[in-house]
Amino acid sequence: MSDRKEEIREEVRDRYSRIAQNVEQSCCGVGCGCGEVPLDNNEVSRILGYDQEDLDGTPVSSNMGLGCGNPIAIAALREGETVLDLGSGGGFDSFLARRQVGSAGQVIGVDMTPEMIKLARKNADESGYDNVEFRLGEIEHLPIADQTIDVILSNCVINLSLDKGQVFKEAFRVLKAGGRLSISDVVAIAEIPQELVDDLTMISACIGGAEHVDVVERLLSDAGFTNIRMTPKDNSDQIVTSWAPGNSLEKYIASYLMEAEKR
Repeated sequence: MSDRKEEIREEVRDRYSRIAQNVEQSCCGVGCGCGEVPLDNNEVSRILGYDQEDLDGTPVSSNMGLGCGNPIAIAALREGETVLDLGSGGGFDSFLARRQVGSAGQVIGVDMTPEMIKLARKNADESGYDNVEFRLGEIEHLPIADQTIDVILSNCVINLSLDKGQVFKEAFRVLKAGGRLSISDVVAIAEIPQELVDDLTMISACIGGAEHVDVVERLLSDAGFTNIRMTPKDNSDQIVTSWAPGNSLEKYIASYLMEAEKR
């Protein structure tokens, strides 16, 4: 790996380690504190598409205001399914998924940050959740067996990867035939200014590393996925502009919901 890639990887890991330890808030969500009046995590989550029942039914410390949408809303999870959450953080989406798949189902969260895994496991243990587990690993090299997953979720994480094509290949590998992706992520809709692309802070804040929406769709197809659907969120501009008001980020990036299937 080049020195630059390693520098980016360490910046991302360090940032989310600090978030897990509650040292800083994230700018990969509306409540990043970039504006004059930061929103709390519950307000952020409602803007992203979660409802009060979601917030009330999960451990408080699992909801850090991270994300750029609600992949659970499009996943149509069913009782007994096995779900994989890429970049599971404190476990918020994993905990929502576990309710829908029930005791006959299973949810596996994967995150590359040890502090996030520690927090998610603590949340699960304290809540008595026995159908969810968290594994330390990289989404480019998943610690998951072939063809064992029904649904893959991810929320504003794949944009952080240095090899998005490899992420989708790994997703395809672990999905069963008939499995599906339900992803919320940031994509580029125009050429991102070079100063943002080069800025480590902007990369770790889910901005500088966003790939163009057409490229993301092609990478999904190249990995083997079919029935690919790329849908911009209705309130994408609200989400994106709140990260850094006055910087016109909405001209370059947008929050998208992505769906695809493995036949």
